[in-house]
Amino acid sequence: METIISKIKKGQLNNEVIKKAGEILKSGGLVAFPTETVYGLGADALNEKAAQKIYAAKGRPSDNPLIVHITNMEALSRIVSDIPEEAYLAAEKYWPGPLTMIFRKSSIVPYGTTGGLDTVAVRMPSHETACAVIDAGGGYIAAPSANTSGRPSPTKAEHVEEDLGGRIDMIVDGGPVEIGVESTILDVSVTPPMILRPGAVTKEMLSELFGEVAVDTALFEEGSANPPKAPGMKYRHYAPKAKLCVVEGAEDEVVKEINRIASEKIQKGGRVGIIGTEETVGRYGQGVVKCIGTRQDEATVANRLYAVLREFDAENVDSILSESFSGNGIGNAVMNRLLKAAGHHVIHV
Repeated sequence: METIISKIKKGQLNNEVIKKAGEILKSGGLVAFPTETVYGLGADALNEKAAQKIYAAKGRPSDNPLIVHITNMEALSRIVSDIPEEAYLAAEKYWPGPLTMIFRKSSIVPYGTTGGLDTVAVRMPSHETACAVIDAGGGYIAAPSANTSGRPSPTKAEHVEEDLGGRIDMIVDGGPVEIGVESTILDVSVTPPMILRPGAVTKEMLSELFGEVAVDTALFEEGSANPPKAPGMKYRHYAPKAKLCVVEGAEDEVVKEINRIASEKIQKGGRVGIIGTEETVGRYGQGVVKCIGTRQDEATVANRLYAVLREFDAENVDSILSESFSGNGIGNAVMNRLLKAAGHHVIHV
């Protein structure tokens, strides 16, 4: 299949591109498009056969639910059977935005979209192009990240083309995304509401709205007796081709250990990638060193994370050593993704 690639400049919606994307979606095809978090791979969420095409294109496990993207609260009422008070509060504050909520589904949502579950994940993105594509495609667009399953999520259209070119109908190129990690997933079908995936809308932010918020503890534990409650979280995700290891501890000790390990690997003929920050990159004298952002603003780290992992693929490194990041705010989301990408391979110093 030939994949159509159409560019849209920020703030300048191209009606012909949007119309074409909508036609493809309404006919059961697949369209990748930018959101504020990562690029999504869209299909008509109420068309089970279309949803199945997403799983096939991505190589995605069939029990991994798809997030349904909408643009208004009226649309929500059609696809869920109940909207708890906490959901109204969260929607008023963080919709549109990088928050996905899980509800009990209504009968019009096919099980092929929900991974066989009686719940449905729903998000209302804030990205102008995403909203236009969703409305043009019928208002209910299932859209997981537009990458091969298990690979780093795409933050540029080029990443989508690299993974899915020739396997999907269209890519709407809206340039680099703003946030760079997937949305927070909050299960509002349980009491208290539970975070199943951390993101830019943090636990602290949600707690301010309605008090107690639980967190799925299996998100950060290797080999937990209790698997993650979000089915997709039990699979290895975000992984570069090279083996990734996270080094955790005090900054000076982390830098020292990364330099030591890198030196050993390079002496044996290895090609080593190192993930540092603005505060530390000058302290690494060997290997392929990349700056992921600044610790003064870990949103910059989130924005660069997946792009850096893909850059290392292009550099053909055979191992990657990364500093760790805080467990606060969006740093929590960064560490969740890093640990998944590393298969929980962590060295504590």
